[in-house]
Amino acid sequence: MSLFTSLRYLAALHEHRHFGRAAQACHITQPALSNAIRALEEEFGTAIVKRGRSFQSFTPEGERIYETAQRVLHEQELLLQDLKSAADRPVGTLTLGAVPSVMPIAARFAAMLQARHPGLTLVLRSLSSQDIESGLEDLSLDLALGYTDRLKARVGKIATLDQYTEHYFLLRRASKPGRGGLRMLTRPLSWQDACLLPLCLLTPDMHNRAIVDAAFKQAGVAVQPVIQTNSILTLGLSVLVGNVSSVLPGALVDVLRGYPELEAVPLREPEVLTPIGFMHAITDRPSHTLRVALDMARSEAWLQHAKAHTGWLDERV
Repeated sequence: MSLFTSLRYLAALHEHRHFGRAAQACHITQPALSNAIRALEEEFGTAIVKRGRSFQSFTPEGERIYETAQRVLHEQELLLQDLKSAADRPVGTLTLGAVPSVMPIAARFAAMLQARHPGLTLVLRSLSSQDIESGLEDLSLDLALGYTDRLKARVGKIATLDQYTEHYFLLRRASKPGRGGLRMLTRPLSWQDACLLPLCLLTPDMHNRAIVDAAFKQAGVAVQPVIQTNSILTLGLSVLVGNVSSVLPGALVDVLRGYPELEAVPLREPEVLTPIGFMHAITDRPSHTLRVALDMARSEAWLQHAKAHTGWLDERV
C-alpha cells in the first residue's frame, strides 16, 4: 500500500470520526482501514487515534500527523493537476464546502463550473461555518461559500470574494394557491409580527439560526419555535404540510418556487442583510481548479445568475 493511500485513509477517518463510515467512504473494509492506520502508527512510532470499543478521538500526535498528511495530499493534487492540465483545459478535483442555507447556490455554481470545464471533478459538501473555516485552514477544502462576516478574526489566512447579499422572508401557506407557483409578496412583515406565528426554525447550533435570533432580539421579542431542526429540507416541508411558518433566506425560497400552496413575505423592522461570499486559503500557488473556480466566481454572468436566485428574487406580486 502506498503512503499516499494510507494518508487518504487517515484523512477520511479524521473527517468521519468513525472507522466504519471512513472505510465505506474509501470503498474498503473496516479491517483494511484499521490496518492502514496501525501501519502509520508503527511508521511514526506513536499512537494516532484513541481507541476504546470504537473510535474516540485523535491523539495530539495524531492531529499533527493529520495536518502534515493534508499538506502532503494537497501538494500531490497540485502536482497531478500541473501534469494533467493544459492552460485552457484544467483537470483535477475541487472540494467545495457550503453552509446549508446556501447549498442551492453552491450546487448551481458547481454544475456550471463543471459544464464550463469538463475535466474537473467537483466534491460538494454541506458543512457548518466552523467546519468550513477549519477545512479551509487544514486544506481539506479548496473553496467554500458561506458567511464572510465570521472571518474577521482570520484576516491574513483566508481570502473572501463577495457574491451577494441575502435577504430574509417569512414562508407560509398561501390563502389561495398562486398561479404558476409560489407567490412572492411585496408588502413586508415585521419580525415582531412574525414572532407571533408558530414557527419552524433551525436549531440554535446553526449560524443561520443565530442570525434569525438576533433579528428577533433587535425587534424586541424572543422567539420560541414549535419545531426545531438541523435539516433545511424540513423547514420547507413543515410549512407545506403543517400549520407552521418559517424564516428562510432568498436562496432557499427560490428552491420552493414550484409550490403554489406557499407564499413568501419579505421581513423588515429590522432589515437583515447578510453578506455571502466565497472563501479560500491564501496561497501564492493556487491550484488550476481553484484558479478557474475563482475566475467564474468573479464573472458578471455568474454574479447575475446568483443574484437572480437570491436577494429579493423577482416576479413578486
